[in-house]
Amino acid sequence: MRAIPLKSFAALAVLAVLATGCGQGLLGGGDKGGNKEDPIVLGMLIPQSGSEAAVGPYMSNAAQLAVDELNAKGGVLGRKLELKTADDACDAQSATAGANKLVTEGVDVSVGGYCSGATLPTLPIFGKSNIPMIIPAANSQELVDQKLKHVFLINGTGSQQAEAAQKWIAKQGGTKVALMHDNTSYSKDIALRTKALLGAQAVTVEAVTPKESDYSANITNVLAKKPDFIYWTGYFQEGGLIIRQLRQAGYKGSIIVGDGSVSAKLAEIAGGDTAEGVYATMTQTPDTIEGAQGWIDAYKKKYNSAPGPYSNQAYDAVRLAAEAITKAGGTDGTKVIAALEAIDGFQMFSGPLKFTPEHTLSNGGFQILVVKNGAFTLQDSLK
Repeated sequence: MRAIPLKSFAALAVLAVLATGCGQGLLGGGDKGGNKEDPIVLGMLIPQSGSEAAVGPYMSNAAQLAVDELNAKGGVLGRKLELKTADDACDAQSATAGANKLVTEGVDVSVGGYCSGATLPTLPIFGKSNIPMIIPAANSQELVDQKLKHVFLINGTGSQQAEAAQKWIAKQGGTKVALMHDNTSYSKDIALRTKALLGAQAVTVEAVTPKESDYSANITNVLAKKPDFIYWTGYFQEGGLIIRQLRQAGYKGSIIVGDGSVSAKLAEIAGGDTAEGVYATMTQTPDTIEGAQGWIDAYKKKYNSAPGPYSNQAYDAVRLAAEAITKAGGTDGTKVIAALEAIDGFQMFSGPLKFTPEHTLSNGGFQILVVKNGAFTLQDSLK
């Protein structure tokens, strides 16, 4: 992927991150709460098994990188940070068990959440224990609509992603759009929101059953509407199969996928060069952030592999948690939540942070990627 020019403040934000290793203002103040012998524990629910397991290591590795950098500088409020992970398998039942496990293990702040459908049932579990949640990836508007005080999203929302999709389809001259989703909270939410924005241009909305291998019936239904644009809003496992089967059925129009399908696995599953030219709505990835090469090199040095989607957001989730704990003077959940609400200008890869009243980013930061030579590269920053 090639780097993209960002607004100057965003570029400066990244440089600030790289210059300090953990950002500014994290280590000020004294030990105002908690025993210095006890670590501050961050919990991260990620898919470590199941169809989305490829994403889990990107997030946990980046989070651990941030933890290690902070600890190397003395920790937070004189205490070391510790990261505990649990498997949500991108499944509601597994996520519920994982969230309860993390609560039992005494986590102070949750910094995980990839699949929205798996993240939703964990909201009341962490909320009951007054544990703040900084969600780096999951972004269904349903998470926002719960209006829960302890929940903060640092990825663009489903509404913002739908707006990006509609903008790109219009820019490309799409007139008949078919929307396909997998009935999960995240996928269905984006599809329906995009449909509402497209109006009469949306010729059909097709729901598929995830984890199947043959989507020919769904594809027949979609192609009967003669679309010139198809937007798949689910995950890469099904997305790769659907792209392959659409092309095998003779579809030659444009295909766009949601951020849950942004993975090298998509092209691998589609096979050959079948996914070439497929577009995606996606927030920043490490390779599309100008000035992030130093951070990418640090990640590669530590893990002997390149950082993937949502690694930068996971890294920033840990840094943001540390900043809020510092501002709160300890790990009391109510005080940390208040500190998060008061954040103004904290430097992240996506730029200076200030949460909206709904605890979301004011700008989702969605851009358009395209598959070239089997990898997603930047197509349009939608500025």
